[in-house]
Amino acid sequence: MGGLTGHAALGLFFLLIGLWHLYNHTTMHATNHGRNYNFLPWFPTSFLRHLELYLIMFSCATFTFFELHHLPFDSNGIFLSSRLHHLEHGSMATTFFIYALFALVLDQARRPYTHDVDMIMLLAAVSFAQELLLFHFHSTDHVGVEGQYHLLLQLVIFVSLLTTLMGIGWRKSFLVAYVRSLSIMLQGIWLVVMGIMLWTPEFIPKGCRIQVENGRDIVRCNDREWLQRAKALVNIEFSWLLMGVAVFGVCFYIVIDRVVYGGKGEDCEHSNWERKGFVQLHHVEKGFAPVDTTEV
Repeated sequence: MGGLTGHAALGLFFLLIGLWHLYNHTTMHATNHGRNYNFLPWFPTSFLRHLELYLIMFSCATFTFFELHHLPFDSNGIFLSSRLHHLEHGSMATTFFIYALFALVLDQARRPYTHDVDMIMLLAAVSFAQELLLFHFHSTDHVGVEGQYHLLLQLVIFVSLLTTLMGIGWRKSFLVAYVRSLSIMLQGIWLVVMGIMLWTPEFIPKGCRIQVENGRDIVRCNDREWLQRAKALVNIEFSWLLMGVAVFGVCFYIVIDRVVYGGKGEDCEHSNWERKGFVQLHHVEKGFAPVDTTEV
């Protein structure tokens, strides 16, 4: 995941998934004015039900392959410590692959088990927990400019983890699902920003430079004063981005809920969503049979 290309590619993937979830959660909520809304971990499409899961598995498998490809061994068959970050990145991707795989397996069973979605949400939470753990104890620099980017990224990952766990207990909370989608989108944007700002010489903060250490390009500053200035700029950059994402989230909700579906929610039958597969993932309450939403 190192370098501009790796961070940008991974970031765009998170961004697209976040936007996809944001759109579907908002549309589900708007078409029924909040009635019969349920928190879903993934969304099928009308032309290929498991497209999202296939994309996650393919992307994670490809990412893991290229990361493990960079794992050289010394003469004793031991991993080189300077390349352990590739193994860490590959472990993150593998966990998300497992989440998508089991989500696919459980959906293929097509049985209305009440706790199927809860199990998928749990695996999603484990994936975010793994990501948070490995970024927190990352083998690369934690004190420089890159470390500051990683620190702020951990805050966003924690929000994704927390809202995923909350989604297990509050399946009908639109706000929890919406914040989770925004946090996934913010992860993607921040990864893209990291790639651009850390590996584009024109954007390196004044008083800092790119130098090669252990085969990696690292941003180093001339002294502590320049380093503190660079970290402060990263903090301001993140705060502006956070404000921008919050404003986008509110505007997106207004457009979808009030403009696109304004006044039409009562006339939109929930069965239209079910035929397309968007809410076919077990509209089941604990201890009750599936609800026939066509009569709502």
